[in-house]
Amino acid sequence: MKPVKHVIALDVGGTGMKAALIARDGNLLHEVRRATGRERGPEAVVETILDFAAELLRLGAERFGTTASAAGVAVPGIVDAERGTAVYAANLGWRDVPLRALLGARLGGLPVALGHDVRTGGLAEGRIGAGRGTDRFLFVPLGTGIAGAIGIAGRIEAGAHGYAGEIGHIVVRPGGPACGCGQHGCLETLASASAVSRAWAAASGDPGADAADCAKAVESGDTRAREVWLTAIGALADGLVTAITLLDPSRVIIGGGLAEAGETLFTPLRAAVEERVTFQRLPEIVPAALGDTAGCLGAGLLAWDLLATEVPA
Repeated sequence: MKPVKHVIALDVGGTGMKAALIARDGNLLHEVRRATGRERGPEAVVETILDFAAELLRLGAERFGTTASAAGVAVPGIVDAERGTAVYAANLGWRDVPLRALLGARLGGLPVALGHDVRTGGLAEGRIGAGRGTDRFLFVPLGTGIAGAIGIAGRIEAGAHGYAGEIGHIVVRPGGPACGCGQHGCLETLASASAVSRAWAAASGDPGADAADCAKAVESGDTRAREVWLTAIGALADGLVTAITLLDPSRVIIGGGLAEAGETLFTPLRAAVEERVTFQRLPEIVPAALGDTAGCLGAGLLAWDLLATEVPA
């Protein structure tokens, strides 16, 4: 068998981890998922990641006739990609974890790239997903919170301190709901999937109702659901117009749980943004293409970039 050159990719979430072996052409040679196990504590999570990566290293060598060339890992929270450190991740209990060095040591000195989960997802969407063909885009996943990734010429802009793209903490309703960041009225307190779930649970009287239920109720003509939905979309449009004014992207890519509502989200959102722009050029607003594999694919792209190898589209 001819050896198949590949890299290891890991996407670490608060509840689950996705991993893959990715070929030079971007093909997923092997995919696997497992629980993060954060209830066992931050040190145990790190050990789980290291064991998972070592397992993939062995599997790749056995199955594809050569050892992985590099590894990429995407993690949540605050990341110092240059130092290879997971600076802070509240949902994993991490502070200043030297993850790149730990992985490199466990993998026998393999080159390792560390990236922020949303920015790595944005990298994948930009190169091989919904951003393909444009050199200026904004990727905004709407999930438990709201974050963003700024795409410029095939790269993701991290900012001077690694905080670029935090659109979820633009204040769109001064004096509004308290946010975990310490401000009030942040975009993610009003337009994330979690925010819509809370608002719809209160409006419907069903404590178990969530954003997906709200979208279905909107589609069935429920006026209470429509009010909740349009309130969230109005806040989201305000946040996006601020970002559009600052960044002038040619495409805005919306992902995460709310994007699964399809045109129930996108039709009113496009209209709301269009109503708000004045001198700004209206970008395309499109759904993400890669779903929950974006972070893992992006981690693989980071690994290939370490080798100065471009993954063909």
